[in-house]
Amino acid sequence: MSAPIDLFYWPTPNGWKVTIALEEMGLPYTVNTVNIGAGEQFEPAFLAISPNNRMPAITDPDGPGGKPISIFESGAILQYLGRKTGLFYPTDARARAEVDQWLFWQMGGLGPMAGQAHHFRTYAKAIEPDESKLEYGKIRYTNEVNRLYGVLERVLSDGRNYVAGDYSIADMAIWPWILPKGQGQDLADFPKLSAWMDRVGARGAVQKGRGIGREKRRALDEDSEDMKKARDMLFGQTAKV
Repeated sequence: MSAPIDLFYWPTPNGWKVTIALEEMGLPYTVNTVNIGAGEQFEPAFLAISPNNRMPAITDPDGPGGKPISIFESGAILQYLGRKTGLFYPTDARARAEVDQWLFWQMGGLGPMAGQAHHFRTYAKAIEPDESKLEYGKIRYTNEVNRLYGVLERVLSDGRNYVAGDYSIADMAIWPWILPKGQGQDLADFPKLSAWMDRVGARGAVQKGRGIGREKRRALDEDSEDMKKARDMLFGQTAKV
């Protein structure tokens, strides 16, 4: 058995993508929590692995050529793990392109837009007491998430069970970001998407991956001093050189 992969992780949708993939692919891994609310993502040791100060990131001691490799960005990690194992990431050029386009759709569209919707609908009101100032952002991103859910509804209406045809890293990337309550959506409006959510969520590896570090996750809209400090760290930071 190969040496465990070191995973640098906090239980968020981007973190869940990687724990789900590691579980699905049966790869041994060690979880190193990076408490983003405490600012641990700015520690020099973590920045050496993830210069964008975002998690997740991995270090694989058994990388290409048998040498260690560190990778940041969840989409790049999923592609790497798919290539490493030959699982859930097809080698056929057409099938791989299908997976890649949905993976990039999540990375460039669903993730950022859903994150902004969640921010304006949930977290921002704890920072900006005048909610009228938040209304444009709330409406803008809630509507865009609704459009993106509709994109998934249409593609899943052509008879396919998964977004790229067969179950793949694209499903692993998208599934954790469908959080209708925080994004102002109703899955009853998207029956195909809802069925896909149930289908993917029924997988044992998905359930296990989604549960990693569950006890560490606390809502950032709590009114404790720790959560106020966490919000300042996550949403109030300024550029540092």
